[in-house]
Order: sequence, then structure tokens, then C-alpha cells
Amino acid sequence: MSGLEKEILVFKTDLISDEKLEMVKPFLDEHPGILRWTVDRHDIDKVLRIESENVSANDVIGLLQQRGFLCEELPD
Repeated sequence: MSGLEKEILVFKTDLISDEKLEMVKPFLDEHPGILRWTVDRHDIDKVLRIESENVSANDVIGLLQQRGFLCEELPD
């Protein structure tokens, strides 16, 4: 088994428009620990789902909040 464990992180966001998604896309795509990410804009919480390796929820929250976006971890 590898030393890296995949983890699914789920967040409430305010990523409701194409413009907002385009603003976060580059840093989510380029983050070395983020394998895949999606945003469900049809969900009331605009859920950001991240499949990651060695990325904490606080890392993601900080990444989005530094750029002025709402980001709160959702409970399992």
C-alpha cells in the first residue's frame, strides 16, 4: 500500500457563477495535492468536492478565503 492516502473533502461554497469558477480553477487545478475537484452548483450549498492526497480541509478553506470566497467544511 502506498504512503499517500486519498481523501474526499467536501465544502459549502459561494461558487455559483462561471466567473467565480474560472477564478478558482487555476489554483485548484495546479495544487499538487488536489487530484480532482467538482462544484455542484445545483445544490443549495454549492458543494465543492475535492479528491486529495495530503491536503487538509483547513488548507482548502484558507486557499478560497484568501481569494474572498466562502468555504466551510461540511460534516460527513
